[in-house]
Amino acid sequence: MGPKGIFDISSKTEFETKCLEIFQFQYQNNGVYQRFCDYLNVKPERIDTLTKIPFLPIQFFKEHKVVSTLDEEEIIFTSSGTTGSVASKHYVTDLSLYKQSYLKGFESSYGPIKNYCVLALLPSYLERDGSSLIYMVNDLINKSKHPFSGFFLNDLPKLESVLRELEAQKQKTLLIGVSFALLDFAETFKLELEHTIVMETGGMKGRRKELIRKELHEQLKRGFGVKQIHSEYGMTELLSQAYSLGDSLFNCPPWMKILVRDTEDPLSLLPIGKTGGINVIDLANVNSCSFIATQDLGKLYESGKFEVLGRFDHSDIRGCNLMAL
Repeated sequence: MGPKGIFDISSKTEFETKCLEIFQFQYQNNGVYQRFCDYLNVKPERIDTLTKIPFLPIQFFKEHKVVSTLDEEEIIFTSSGTTGSVASKHYVTDLSLYKQSYLKGFESSYGPIKNYCVLALLPSYLERDGSSLIYMVNDLINKSKHPFSGFFLNDLPKLESVLRELEAQKQKTLLIGVSFALLDFAETFKLELEHTIVMETGGMKGRRKELIRKELHEQLKRGFGVKQIHSEYGMTELLSQAYSLGDSLFNCPPWMKILVRDTEDPLSLLPIGKTGGINVIDLANVNSCSFIATQDLGKLYESGKFEVLGRFDHSDIRGCNLMAL
């Protein structure tokens, strides 16, 4: 099954048609997903609407090779995982899909990457191999072609002087960082940025106390002197990202969609406005699994945007260990 048409979707009908086509393809070609569907007694011929498609619990990426193709992987993306926990592995057999997805996704929200200087403050990700976020940001840095674009491991004073220089030049800048590193910066320096988008990718990675997003954004807004803090929602197991342009509500690209499931009954979906588990449809995952039940809590709005409210406590996860393959 090729990626034909995934990135050209322009209507709900096209999206649903593609979902059903990819579901049938993955049921036939992804052994892990097929066994999961069979266990739930799901008959593929009865799946005639996307709300009937089963979502694979994200933990399966820790225990199984989740692929829908016999092609060799070009890269294996791994999650950071907390100490002692098993890392998720995403076997990517076609890197061009990932590249198209993040580039089109970014540019549909922010315009051409070549207009930006891209600064990355992602120490915890840089310190390990296999991060899909580092792969994406590194490529965006290269595509920006700006001489100042680059990674700042822990060199906060250097980052400050580069930001001041770019501000003086009125250069459109994207600063993308992991939450704890951005907070360290905001507590050390005080800036008034007019030409810079500050984007957090979440994650304290055990370095600091977890904050709710609102508190985090208030502190970052003060430190960087910006009106909004943008956010990126992505994960090892997905090849697409959603972005929030400052209101803490995330927008999906046309080939990605969020549904919300009941935490008491993981096979039931909740109506708009109700809080539950986030299910993601990511059609760029055509060669792995496009239907993922995450461990994030959130809710959907009428506009189609969604909010991320936190993560499940493990004791709250019901039905995610439906089977041990």
